[in-house]
Amino acid sequence: MTTYKAPLTDMRFALFDVLRADETFARLGFAEATRDVLDAILEEGARFTETVLAPLNAIGDREGCRYDKASGAVTTPPGFREAYAQFVEGGWSGLTAPAEFGGQGLPHAAGVPIKEMIDAANLAWGNFPLLSHGATEALLQHGEDWQRELFLKPLVEGRWTGTMCLTEPHCGTDLGLLKTRAEPQADGSYAITGTKIFITAGEHDLTDNIVHLVLARLPDAPAGVKGISLFVVPKRKVARDGSVGEANAVRCGSIEHKMGIHASATCVMNFDGAQGWLVGQPNKGLAAMFTMMNTARLAVGLQGLGLSDRALQNAVRYARERLQSRAPAGPKLPDKPADPIIVHPDVRRMLLTCKALVEGGRLMGYHAALLVDEAHAAPDAAQRERAEALLGFMTPIVKACLTEWGVECTYHALQCFGGHGYIAEHGMEQLARDARITTIYEGTTGIQALDLLGRKVMQLQGAGLRAMLEDIDAFCRAQAGNPALAGFLPALQAKAEEWPRMTQAIAQRAQANPEEIGAAAYDYLMYSGYVALAYWWARAVAAAEVSAHPDAFKAAKRETARFFYARILPRTLTHAAAIDSGAASLMALDAGAFDA
Repeated sequence: MTTYKAPLTDMRFALFDVLRADETFARLGFAEATRDVLDAILEEGARFTETVLAPLNAIGDREGCRYDKASGAVTTPPGFREAYAQFVEGGWSGLTAPAEFGGQGLPHAAGVPIKEMIDAANLAWGNFPLLSHGATEALLQHGEDWQRELFLKPLVEGRWTGTMCLTEPHCGTDLGLLKTRAEPQADGSYAITGTKIFITAGEHDLTDNIVHLVLARLPDAPAGVKGISLFVVPKRKVARDGSVGEANAVRCGSIEHKMGIHASATCVMNFDGAQGWLVGQPNKGLAAMFTMMNTARLAVGLQGLGLSDRALQNAVRYARERLQSRAPAGPKLPDKPADPIIVHPDVRRMLLTCKALVEGGRLMGYHAALLVDEAHAAPDAAQRERAEALLGFMTPIVKACLTEWGVECTYHALQCFGGHGYIAEHGMEQLARDARITTIYEGTTGIQALDLLGRKVMQLQGAGLRAMLEDIDAFCRAQAGNPALAGFLPALQAKAEEWPRMTQAIAQRAQANPEEIGAAAYDYLMYSGYVALAYWWARAVAAAEVSAHPDAFKAAKRETARFFYARILPRTLTHAAAIDSGAASLMALDAGAFDA
């Protein structure tokens, strides 16, 4: 079984030494978010996730959720309800929610390390409260006053949980095809009828009520995505006066049997004239749902990060203990029958790859969370606009790259165990299975790539990319005379010059052939992720050099950065070559010839 220890030292380094989050919080008016308060939150979050959630991870994977066909009820694995009760009692559900609805009013970025800990400790359990935060954001921004009053308080308190109901059996990404109907009723509500699939935490026994946010069509809705509306549909009816009534006409039809996250209830939800209330304007539901979806995409990126970190921790421990063969340069432990496998270059390659992607990815993910706070609370409108543009640009990168790296890191960590990693006893294969879904739900990597290149760069004329390049240029100028960065800045500057040239070349080719966008999108996204990580690793070295951390910590940052620049950043060469090759090699083969 794998173990988990919250990486508090590196979390603090990311938040305070590199990002200086406490200073940002003060500037944005979050007076409560002091360094002392944040430290206390980290310590208590570590205690809860290490001692309560982590021990349930293997149990949940083994037992899974149980579905009762007669009642439609879903029972979570042993210990999950008790853990959720402690989660609510500790106030974790409302950590970053507005105080007016019962939350603690802390900035979004203050909750991100806790989210990472939860996902590393027990990803499947973490899926139950996951979408409550997104539901809260959607109702805050788009709901009516009475909806916020009735639904937000129990969501923030954790007495209820939320879901996001988009996908139907015949439509996933292409939501313009959805068929769920919403019929107006005399009391101002709507009768919602249809089937939704892949609904995370659509039914469970952790709370008495579940708040479903459902996309559906009004009778006179135009075709396509312009005819989609958003509705709030509780499991138990909630009247406008706040009274909770009988069971609504919504029922779990089944739960999926999956490759991983066995303890997460992935439900088929049947709405049979269920009472719902319109959220926002008619036929404007997709925009309202994207408020929730973008929150969820950043959250899923953190899932990839958390799983990567747990996998790395266990692989390092095993590599230090497992004796096998001798070091190529001669025995390191001559009094032992063999040396630990951590002395072998190929094991080092896997461990350092994980370390570089985890610690760099942590900075990238935490920075995106800070941008959420900047976009919402910066005193200057221009600052908010710039943060929003950079956040929009970084969201698909964070979601896709942290999850793709999560798959890579969990497989590297499993490989360090050899055959012992493949069997269930050590728990590494669970991490690898659980990680696989993160690249798929809340928008696949391909969808994130199209969002980044097609929308955030081409349609929005690269405002977020320009902001990112400005940040890199300002950093390189400020650190130009820093000898600690002499081995990093030239490569970073070269990539920052190549990035916009490559973008412009894609745009020019796309004018003649629109398939060029889709052909370049994946490689463009991954290229962007590695360049962004190069920036964060350079910043990490700069921050470590002037920090109060021990010399060993500083040396570890320098050497990991060197490894990243030498061994991982060159991946951009492959991605750049693929982009330059154009669409022809992808589209020339006739669809009927794939099985020829």
